[in-house]
Amino acid sequence: MKPEETVDYHVRYVWHAMSRMYNQLGSKHDISTSMGFVLLNIRTEGGSQATKIAPLMGLESRSLTRMLRSMEERGLIYRKRDSVDRRSVHIYLTEEGLRRKRITQETIKNFNEEIRKEISMKDLNKFFEVMTKVNQFITDNKSLERLAS
Repeated sequence: MKPEETVDYHVRYVWHAMSRMYNQLGSKHDISTSMGFVLLNIRTEGGSQATKIAPLMGLESRSLTRMLRSMEERGLIYRKRDSVDRRSVHIYLTEEGLRRKRITQETIKNFNEEIRKEISMKDLNKFFEVMTKVNQFITDNKSLERLAS
């Protein structure tokens, strides 16, 4: 099987292209794709628990910890221990973090609007359907058993 005949090749190829595009657009605002996604996953009101952000992004907690430290140094976020459960840490957006979150949201919205101009909703809906089925296949334990045998 040639690489271009595999599902993972296309997913990885497109994701890398999107990531490069978002990094290029984000560089004008001093944020990376990863930082943008962290900003998107922090609730504007009430912040977010640090332990809840990593799974939303598919990151290891160590990677997220480094990124959060960098974002805190840049003045995008701040951390606050929970007053009831002192082990729990909440992450909050600063005014600058909120501003860059809005930029990230607008960039994603603009990209999706442009994609919709180029690709019909029928084709996009089929793409969403296929990606949902691929994800269901991956998360189905029986599928993993079949792959392991």
